[in-house]
Amino acid sequence: MAAEEQDRAAAADVLRSLARYLNCLNEDNKSSRARALERIRRETVGDNALPSSELQEVFGGLLKPVLKCVSDPAEKCRETAIQIITDFIRAVPEPEQALPYLMPCLAQRLGGKEILEPAEELRFSMLELLCLVVEVCGRKLAPYLDDMIRILQRTITDPFPDAKRESCKCTIQFARCVPDHFHMQAESLVKPLMQTLSHQHSRVRVAATEATGAVIQYGTGKNVDDVLSHLAQRLFDDSPQVRKAVTAVVGDWLLHLQDRYSYFHKLIPLLLSSLSDDIPEIRNLAVELWGQIGAQWEKENEDDLKDKMDFLLSAPSRYPPGVERPPLGCRELVVRNLSKLMPALGRDAGDWLVQTRVKALQLLRVLLLHAEDHCTQHLQPLLTTLYRACADPEPAARTHCLESAELLGVFVNPEVYLSLLLAEVSSSSFSSCLWAPLMVLTAVLKGSSREALRPHLLQLGNTLAQPDVCQDSQQVVYLEQLVVCVEVLLRVCEEDCGIISLQLLKVLVNVQSLSTEQELCNRAEECVRCLCTVLGLSDVSDLYRQHMADLLQWLSDSQHCWTAHSVHKNLLNIIALQSGPVLGEFLPQFLPLLRSCLEPSRDPELRLHVFTVLSKLLLNSSKTLNSQRCFGEYVGVFLQELLLPNLVWRAGRTSAAVRTSALSCLLALLQGGAISKEQVLSVEQKLIADLISTLEEDSQLSRLLASRSLHTLMTITAHCLSPEALNKIYPELLKRVDDSSDEVRAEALKALSVWFSSLGKDYDTQTYRPHLQFLFQQLLLYLDDPDQRIQLVVLDVLKVGSMADSALLQQEVEAVRGKQRSAEYCDQLLEHIRSHIVN
Repeated sequence: MAAEEQDRAAAADVLRSLARYLNCLNEDNKSSRARALERIRRETVGDNALPSSELQEVFGGLLKPVLKCVSDPAEKCRETAIQIITDFIRAVPEPEQALPYLMPCLAQRLGGKEILEPAEELRFSMLELLCLVVEVCGRKLAPYLDDMIRILQRTITDPFPDAKRESCKCTIQFARCVPDHFHMQAESLVKPLMQTLSHQHSRVRVAATEATGAVIQYGTGKNVDDVLSHLAQRLFDDSPQVRKAVTAVVGDWLLHLQDRYSYFHKLIPLLLSSLSDDIPEIRNLAVELWGQIGAQWEKENEDDLKDKMDFLLSAPSRYPPGVERPPLGCRELVVRNLSKLMPALGRDAGDWLVQTRVKALQLLRVLLLHAEDHCTQHLQPLLTTLYRACADPEPAARTHCLESAELLGVFVNPEVYLSLLLAEVSSSSFSSCLWAPLMVLTAVLKGSSREALRPHLLQLGNTLAQPDVCQDSQQVVYLEQLVVCVEVLLRVCEEDCGIISLQLLKVLVNVQSLSTEQELCNRAEECVRCLCTVLGLSDVSDLYRQHMADLLQWLSDSQHCWTAHSVHKNLLNIIALQSGPVLGEFLPQFLPLLRSCLEPSRDPELRLHVFTVLSKLLLNSSKTLNSQRCFGEYVGVFLQELLLPNLVWRAGRTSAAVRTSALSCLLALLQGGAISKEQVLSVEQKLIADLISTLEEDSQLSRLLASRSLHTLMTITAHCLSPEALNKIYPELLKRVDDSSDEVRAEALKALSVWFSSLGKDYDTQTYRPHLQFLFQQLLLYLDDPDQRIQLVVLDVLKVGSMADSALLQQEVEAVRGKQRSAEYCDQLLEHIRSHIVN
C-alpha cells in the first residue's frame, strides 16, 4: 500500500508539472499546441520516460486532453497525440483502462459514414494503434465489438493501401481475441473484404485473403458461399503470394471450419487446384495441407473406413509412373463428393475464360487420380466434358483434357468405356468437332493395357473401319486422329492387332484417299509399314497379299454407286498402286471391277480418274498387273471391253478428256510389253480404226498419243499388217504432218518412218505404186518446210522410205529438186539412194 501511495504521489507531481503544457493545448496557436504535446511526450514516454509504475496514473490524467488533440485541426498535433497514446498503451500495465475513452474516439475518427481523418499516414498510425490495443487488451475488447466492427468496415476499404493492410491485420487479431463475440457481427465485414480482395496491390490482396479466412473461420459459417467465387478468382492471380494465401486459407477451413463437412464439395476443388500450381512452394503447401485434411477425416471416420484401412488396396497396376498415390482419406473425400463436384467442373470446363477452362481441366486430372475406378459411375458426364475440351482452341486445355482421358483408360474397364465411346464415335453427334470423340477414344486407349483391350479389339477395329467413321470427314484434324488412333492401338496391343489388320488397313487407306495433306499421307503410309512390322511381315506387299481379296470385294460391293465425288475412286488408286506386284495375283477380281467402272454409261469424270490409275499401272506393268506374267491372258478382254469402247467419239469436253486418258492407257499397254503381236493383230481393224479417229481430236495431247500409239502398234506388228491396213494409216499420218503442233508433226513423221519399215513381203510395190508415189510426193513437199527441224526429220523418213522403192523415190526427187528453195536435202537424199543402189 505504501508503494502505491508513493506512485500516486509521484504521478500527481508529474501531472502538476505538466499542467502548464496541458493548458497550452487549449491555445489558438497551433505551434503552441504542438510544442506542448511534444513536451508532454518527452516528459512522460519520451527521452525522460517515467517509471512504468507511475505511467498508469499519469496516463489516466493525460488521456482525455490528449484524446481531444486527436481531432486537432493541425496535422502535426494529431500525429503527436496519436504517438503519445500509442506509447502509453505499449508501456502501461493496464491499457484496458483507457478503452472507455479511446474506443469512442477512434470510432468517431475512423468509423463514421465518412472517415474524419484526412491524412492517410495518420489513418495508418491510428490503425496501428488499434492493432496494438487489440494485441494488449485481447478479450477485454469484447464490450467494444460494435465500435471495432464499425471501424473495420470503413478502414478495410480505405483508399490508402497500407491502411487496408493494417485493417485486415487488425481484423484477424480481433477475430482471434474475441471469438465468442466476433461471430455475431462477422458477416458485416464480408462485403468490404470482397471489395478489397481485387485491389491492384498484391500485398493488399494477400491481407484481404487472410482476413477473409479469419472472418469466415470465426464467424457463423453462413457466408462461405459469398466468398468462394472471389477466392476462386484469386487462384488465377498473377502473384504467387496471393495464390499461396488462398491455398492456406482454404486448407485451414477444411481443417478447422466448424461446419466444414457441409462445404467439402465446394472447398476441395479450390485446394486441389493448387496441386497444379506453377510454383513448387504452393504445390508443396497444398500437398501438406491436403495430407493433413485426409488424415484428419480418416481419423474422424475411422469406423466407416475400418475395412479399407485393414485391407488397404494396392495401387492399380498401370498407375501413372512418377505420381504418388494420394492417402486413403484423401481418396475417400474425393470419391464421396465427386457427384457434387462434376456438374460445377463441367461448367467451368466450358467457361468463356481460357484460364478457368485450363484450371478446371487440371483439376479434373487430380480428381481422377483420387477417384480411380470410382470414376466409372460418372463416366458419361466425364466423357461429355472431355469431348468439349478436345475442341478447345487453347492448346493447354486440350493437353490436360487428354491427360485426364488417358487416366480413364487406366482406371475404367474397357467394356464400360467402349460402350459409350464407340457409340459416340459412330454417331458423330458432336457435329461441330467430329474429331472430339475420336481424340478422347485415342487417349483412353493409350492409358489402357494390352490384356484389358485384347477381348475388345474386334469391336474396335470394326467400328473404326465403318464408312461412317473412316470416311465421315475430310477435315485434316479428323483424319489425323484416325491415324493417331491406329498408331496407339499398334503401340499398346502390338501383334494382337493381327485380328484387325484388315480393318486397320482400311482405315489407313481411307485416310490417304481423303487427305489433301502430303505430310498426313506419309504418316499414314508409315503407319501401314508399322502394321507390317507388328505383324512380322517383311514389307507392305505381304500385308496386301493377306487382304487383297477382301479389299477388292470391299470396293466391288460399293462400285455400283461410285461417282466422280466418291472417295472410292481414290481408294482404288491407293490400293492398286501400293499393293504393287500383288495386284498381278488378283487379276480375276481386279479386272471386273475396272470393267464396271469404265463402262461408257458411267460418270465420265469417274472413268477419267480410273484411266489415270490404270495408266500408272500399265507404265509399270511388269511390277503391277503383269507381275505374274499372266496379264497377257486378259489383254484381249482388256482391250475390247475396257479401252476400245472408251475411244468412241462422244460430245463434250469431259468425254474428250476420257478419250485422252484411254489413249494414254493404250499407249502404256503397247509400250509396257504386256501385249503380244498376235493379241494386237487379233483386234487390228478395230484398234486402227479407233486410233485413226482420234487423230482428228481437238486435243493436241490426244493427237500426239494417237500418233505414238500407231507408231508403237506398227513397231509391235512389224511386217505383219495387211497392205489394206497400212494404206489406211499413212494418209491420216500425213494429215498430222501438217498439224498445228510441231510435236505432233514430229511424232507423225516418226510413225511414217516405222510405216515404211513395216512394209512386208505382202506389200507389192508395183501394185501399190500409186500409194507410194503419193506418199513420196507429200513428204517431198515437207522436205522444203520452213522449219529446219522438220526438214531433217522428213529427210530421215525418206531415207527409210527409199528401201521400199528407191527408183520411184529418185524419180520424184529429181522432179522436184529444181522447185525447192534449197536443193541441199534433195541432193543428200539422191546421194543416199545412189549409194544404196550401188550397195
